[in-house]
Amino acid sequence: MESEKPGPEGPQGRSLGQGWHLGVRGSGEYSPPSSPAPWSLPRWRAYLAAAVLCYINLLNYMNWFIIAGVLLDVQKFFHISDSKAGLLQTVFIGCLLLSAPVFGYLGDRHSRKVTLSVGIILWSGAGLSSSFISPSHAWLFFLSRGVVGIGTASYSTIAPTVLGDLFVRDQRTCVLAIFYLFIPVGSGLGYVLGSAVAELSGNWRWALRITPCLEAVALILLLVLVPDPPRGAAEKQGVVALGGLRNSWWEDIRYLWRNQSFVWSTLGVTAMAFVTGALGFWIPKFLFEARVVHGLQLPCFQEPCSSQDSLIFGALTVGTGIIGVILGAKASSTYKKVNPRAEPLICASSLLAAAPCIYLALILAPITLLGCYVFLALGELLLSCNWAVVADILLSVVVPRCRGTAEALQITVIHVLGDAGSPYLTGLISSALRAARPDSYLQRFLSLQQSFLCCVFAIALGGGCFLLTALYLERDQAQVGQPGTGTSTPRMHARLRADPVGAKSTGHPLHEPLAS
Repeated sequence: MESEKPGPEGPQGRSLGQGWHLGVRGSGEYSPPSSPAPWSLPRWRAYLAAAVLCYINLLNYMNWFIIAGVLLDVQKFFHISDSKAGLLQTVFIGCLLLSAPVFGYLGDRHSRKVTLSVGIILWSGAGLSSSFISPSHAWLFFLSRGVVGIGTASYSTIAPTVLGDLFVRDQRTCVLAIFYLFIPVGSGLGYVLGSAVAELSGNWRWALRITPCLEAVALILLLVLVPDPPRGAAEKQGVVALGGLRNSWWEDIRYLWRNQSFVWSTLGVTAMAFVTGALGFWIPKFLFEARVVHGLQLPCFQEPCSSQDSLIFGALTVGTGIIGVILGAKASSTYKKVNPRAEPLICASSLLAAAPCIYLALILAPITLLGCYVFLALGELLLSCNWAVVADILLSVVVPRCRGTAEALQITVIHVLGDAGSPYLTGLISSALRAARPDSYLQRFLSLQQSFLCCVFAIALGGGCFLLTALYLERDQAQVGQPGTGTSTPRMHARLRADPVGAKSTGHPLHEPLAS
């Protein structure tokens, strides 16, 4: 948000790229580097860019869960079982995780704005085309969800790093809280939009034809209003981020592997994603079958099926998501003043408290729907407390030039071990339990209920991972501000031995001071 004034450039000044200069004295000695050329952005422009990125994030997560809002209709239309329906989300997440490292690599080395634009075009085009697929070509529908996942990967990987380079410290925490607020809001609106459009039009496919219009507006706003700031600009680490030798992708991965805070926080949020992926995909159907068991709803034998449960769950997700993200961000910024390990401790506490809430919601469903909804809302509220806090942990323990790769790696691990397989695993367990039982709605409901119980153990495991994160957080945060952190030291020293003067002239952080 702020930058230094440029220093004078002598008549023989040597440009080092990205606005860095090194004066050459008449004696042939190198003078100290001047201050970086200014990169500044008015405060209102930074907040406007953040607003555009939040709007696109809303559309991003609406695309994730719009199919879950009309899942019963999709199953009837394509004649697919629970296990195959769960595979829809697995294909989506699988393609997302395979493409995330590619976008992370591109985001750290090339124009982030162009990469984001390509992603929006991919997911909106695939979503629109999937609404015209006939029932006899169900495989094409699965393929289109995979392409949507590829487009989504670019945004989920790169957008947080742009915000990290526009804001710093408390401002960044606040902006990230708002940005991640749109995860539950977008997810909830995906349920609501899908079910509402299906009910109003009588055809679930119209739900997939509305969002591309909103995404076209988002693309224009991105191109016009969102800048591509230099990496590390907000923290004034221009020399670290821009100067010197560029590590290879494998060297960045080795640096992140040694970063214990990054590793344990990634495993913690992976457990959280496992749960939210399974619940987000199957809970509307679970609530529908619970109402059938209570005699409040007739079974669905042909589309369109009742969308009341998707609407209720969507509203719960939006409400608890807004409150949870705000509470988590506020607790983090307040508690950090007392305890520097506040962020992982807040994440651990919320997950350990969410586990019994989710368990009670599942157990109470056949007994009292009101109790089920109450504990389901509490569980969602506690899970939502962590989204912005986890992102802030990553940005605080990883050097700026590796953040795109770190986001990509975290997304890959989250989806490989988390929500890529959890919807399919839940559907598979449900189908296996149902096959060994009499064919009745009660047994269908109980099979789905019992397949959810693995989520409770995953939440508790995630809480333990965040407790381990707290042990390493202060050490890793201190290392981010040290010159040379995350660099390839052996390769750099080989360069110095070969050409000490030329290496020094690059302004590498081991030789030049950080910008003040």
